[in-house]
Amino acid sequence: MTDTFSERVFSGVQPTGNLTLGNYLGAIKNFVAMQERYDCVYCVVDMHAITLPQDPKALVDATRSVTAAFLASGIDPTRHIVFNQSRVHQHAELAWVFNCVARMGWLNRMTQFKEKAGKDRENASAGLFVYPALMAADILVYRATHVPVGEDQKQHLELTRDIAQKFNNDFSDRIAELGLGVPMEVGRERVHGYFPLTEPVIEGPATRIMSLRDGTKKMSKSDPSDMSRINLTDTADDIARKIRKAKTDPEPLPSEMDGLEGRPEAANLVGIFAALSGRTRQDVLSEFGGRAFSEFKPALSDLAVEALDPVAGEMRRLLADPAYIDGVLAEGADKATAIAGPVMDDVKRIVGLSA
Repeated sequence: MTDTFSERVFSGVQPTGNLTLGNYLGAIKNFVAMQERYDCVYCVVDMHAITLPQDPKALVDATRSVTAAFLASGIDPTRHIVFNQSRVHQHAELAWVFNCVARMGWLNRMTQFKEKAGKDRENASAGLFVYPALMAADILVYRATHVPVGEDQKQHLELTRDIAQKFNNDFSDRIAELGLGVPMEVGRERVHGYFPLTEPVIEGPATRIMSLRDGTKKMSKSDPSDMSRINLTDTADDIARKIRKAKTDPEPLPSEMDGLEGRPEAANLVGIFAALSGRTRQDVLSEFGGRAFSEFKPALSDLAVEALDPVAGEMRRLLADPAYIDGVLAEGADKATAIAGPVMDDVKRIVGLSA
């Protein structure tokens, strides 16, 4: 149940590599829309980035770049909170408590660790293994009730809910004794819960954007081929060229959704068009069904340039003034700490780390 907690959204983006169209459509565009309905906390999760080796100077630049993307896309730091994770030490403190709440079996089931560690799991960092507990802390240190997530992050949010539920169960009597939290149903049990069971928010027709070179793989900022993705900093010419060269098949576009089955590249481009235009995939197929990609791609290119070129231009303007971006992050961290500090103080009392 989340209706007994004040509604709040939390989400974060890792500052690793150039942000892509996938980041924009799968996350940032939704962040902008959600700020009209919720109190929002948007974080550049730089502590997550160091679970894999990073160039320190590049990480500083990437943190500013993600912040610039937030602001250029329309997130308002005067109405909501924009900051980078490492400025608020309560994230790390709560993560340690959650490391002691989470079970090894839960973490072993996380598919993203298996994918990122690959076959050389013995040499993967401990941080890469336990970072889902830090992700849970990121969310719950603000007692966030909603998180906009892509399909690939649903498993981590389920772990966040498991950690919150176990914490609430384990410390229910103590939470009630201290007069904290709220009565809530957890399964068949009624407990006094301190943390909400955060709900996922998955919106839009293209929550998972795939590679322009392989429609079965997610569009990634770490892909060796720059032609596999559209970067938020790409020029209009770059965008047009990449869409023109995007992999397709020889068949015309279908008129019905069933016709996209077994055609991952076609499905991806239709999904991108739908997300950029705010329409359904079926609407797009109704317009372009029966047409060749040689007709569809120019229309998609024009749409992508219209949507992304202003964002790229504003990002370049903001990045030319790093002091301004750093000021936004510092002010946001102060606002974030005002929420996270009292929550961490409560947690310390609940688990016995303070009187």
